Amino acid sequence: MDKRKSDVDVIEKVLDTCYRARPDALFFMSLLHQYEERGSLSKKQLEGLLAKARKIEEIPSGWLATLEAVILKMPTRFKSTIPVPAPVVEKDERPGQLIANILAKYPQHKRVLFLKAKYDNNEPLSALETGELEKFSKLLLKQ
Repeated sequence: MDKRKSDVDVIEKVLDTCYRARPDALFFMSLLHQYEERGSLSKKQLEGLLAKARKIEEIPSGWLATLEAVILKMPTRFKSTIPVPAPVVEKDERPGQLIANILAKYPQHKRVLFLKAKYDNNEPLSALETGELEKFSKLLLKQ
């Protein structure tokens, strides 16, 4: 990336002054290197630079104010929150009881076996299918 062309580059001046004041500080060295390579720093990096630069007395307060203004102009990015899982649908126990009662007496009833497989796979039973189970229960169990 090309570095932004500007007449007065306050960020570079602050970085140079901080590096000259503390040449052994790796933080300033790495920020200066990244700024020279990329031409910009992230908002978090600039905030860290500002916090450390405030401790150095050789930096004019105008540069610090300009750096703070640059930081305030940058957008703040937030991580999205973890989505809340959808509530688990509770099974209606009535169809399960009807299926168990019918299959206890007629274990080979094909339609009831199909509805049992559907019920066991947590697929919702329609009102028509529930009505069938009630009808089968009335017809088969009252004999």
